[in-house]
Amino acid sequence: MAFKLSFTPEARDVLRALEKMDKPKHRKVLKTLGLIESNPRHPGLCTHKFKSLSGPNGEDVFEAYVEQNAPSAWRVFWYYGPARAKIRILTIARHPK
Repeated sequence: MAFKLSFTPEARDVLRALEKMDKPKHRKVLKTLGLIESNPRHPGLCTHKFKSLSGPNGEDVFEAYVEQNAPSAWRVFWYYGPARAKIRILTIARHPK
């Protein structure tokens, strides 16, 4: 099942900033977003529930890897909804410590 992605203003701003300041990282994020769109449980994403955050209506938030085994590895945080076959991208950020 393919999903349609929507972005919070914060996620959109981070994506635009990466496009200007770090093109290689931007490409990695776009690849991750493409995988989330086509299969959010793709093994390469290492998707798992992020327990210390919830969506605006209490939705479970998930974390997907942009990269791993790298200093300050980046992640995409998202949740299912607000409608069927939709995924809301909350933010794109360095892995929280």
